[in-house]
Amino acid sequence: MGQGSMAFWIVAALAAGLVVTGIVGAKPPLRVVDTVDLPRYVGRWYAIAHIPTSFERACAQGTTATYTLLPNGQIEVLNECFTADGQVNQARGRAWLPDAKAPAKLKVSFVSLFGLRFFPADYWVIDLAPDYSYAVVGHPSRSYGWILSRTPMLPSAVLAGIQERLVAQGYDWSRFRASPQDMHTRP
Repeated sequence: MGQGSMAFWIVAALAAGLVVTGIVGAKPPLRVVDTVDLPRYVGRWYAIAHIPTSFERACAQGTTATYTLLPNGQIEVLNECFTADGQVNQARGRAWLPDAKAPAKLKVSFVSLFGLRFFPADYWVIDLAPDYSYAVVGHPSRSYGWILSRTPMLPSAVLAGIQERLVAQGYDWSRFRASPQDMHTRP
């Protein structure tokens, strides 16, 4: 076998290995809940845990999201948190449902210019309590995730169940960090 032929087979074997590894390591598509009743979903949510993101870097505690249903069917988003020195950080955005046939797959954007929304991101509801007491929001890449609750704390058994379902969906639980809500639980 010539040197060129040997190099070809080495490259081919490496390429085949990468393809097989990619196929074997690929995660199934992220599953979402069957339906989301937006009038029930809106309101205030407390972040219980999340995969840290660059836009939450300054948040030390008390992270909340407040959703308001607008007359045009879109949702006004107000994310708030407190920095380590007690300052309030706010981010305002807009969420919408691009496909009525997929009510758990929303888009959200925090960048607006002349009424147009730029850089929309996927906001998928992947777990939701029947009574809307908690929700889990994910992203198809699994690089983002938030566990939200109507109250500043979730019972440990409920959180354990959410963790189990997140792992079953291909999330790496070790990437999630608790979102302290001490300021909302003090008398």
